[in-house]
Amino acid sequence: MDLLSPPKARPGDKVAVLSPSFAAPAIAPTVHEQALERLASLTGLVPVEFPTTRKLDASPRERADDLNAAFGDRSIRGLVTTLGGDDQLTVIPYLNSEALINDPKPFLGYSDSTNLLHWMWTHGVAGFHGGSTQLQLGPGPEVDPIQARSLRAALITGERLELTEPGESEDFGRDWADPRALVEFGDRHPTEPWHWAGPSRAVTGPSWGGCIEVLQWMLTAGRFPNDPSALRGAVLLLESSEDLIPAREFGRILRSLGERGILAVIAAVVVARPPATSLTLQPTEAEQRGYRRDQRDVAVDVVASYNPEAVVVVGPPFGHTRPQWIVPYGGPVTVDGLERRLFADYR
Repeated sequence: MDLLSPPKARPGDKVAVLSPSFAAPAIAPTVHEQALERLASLTGLVPVEFPTTRKLDASPRERADDLNAAFGDRSIRGLVTTLGGDDQLTVIPYLNSEALINDPKPFLGYSDSTNLLHWMWTHGVAGFHGGSTQLQLGPGPEVDPIQARSLRAALITGERLELTEPGESEDFGRDWADPRALVEFGDRHPTEPWHWAGPSRAVTGPSWGGCIEVLQWMLTAGRFPNDPSALRGAVLLLESSEDLIPAREFGRILRSLGERGILAVIAAVVVARPPATSLTLQPTEAEQRGYRRDQRDVAVDVVASYNPEAVVVVGPPFGHTRPQWIVPYGGPVTVDGLERRLFADYR
């Protein structure tokens, strides 16, 4: 599909900050307020909150109303989400596609916002996967450089960037109730080299995909493309959440995408470095390495069984770990299996 790339915002424009899933700012307002300050400082944009941005248990209709209002307000030149969640699937039926199409603007979100990104994709508008303010902007002593670069590229500059490995990663930060959350990162550890598979060639295509658990929900709800040829030549983006699903479950969902005909038509697959720990689950370092290895191996094997010509790379940090690259959703991504490099066009 040829997707429309929304025009970029300019310094001084307004950017909506929304909670289309879980309203994390309601329980951690100091992290949220630091995120707003950093968003304004990094972009020159003016953050604007909506009625449900800090409202816990807002109904799907209320959250959709805020999205429709932001898409329909011509003074708003971008939309950024605060966090994911697990029920955005119920918000989608209330969205107004006319507001989106009549005045498209950059939208940033990931995890549960895979629902919104796919909804935009079905209406011919590209978005950006990543950048939730409550996780990527508010906590810690600063915004990670790769987050800042890709945030500005998505909202303001529209440049082409090479996605590189920052060399360290954390699965989660300090508890938001802890004052240290505002000034300290979480526990960070060295990362492994990316794993490449498939033919040694470079492919460029529009990206599609998102959080694999949410893709499964969308598949069950019947919101996938009826004709998989719409994804011919695309770059499939896959990442998994802090629920730490077993590698076999990751493989089963990926197999379902294969049976749907999607893996056969895509040109490349990019699988994000997954989190391997959570606030409630702390495996040993060896177990964490094993978890990531098992997910990597099942991803490579399943893709190869449906499309041995697909270029595959596992490890780029665009999912539920930090530092995080924001990446195009529907925009061009280049996966170079020959030079083993990855590029994204934020046009």
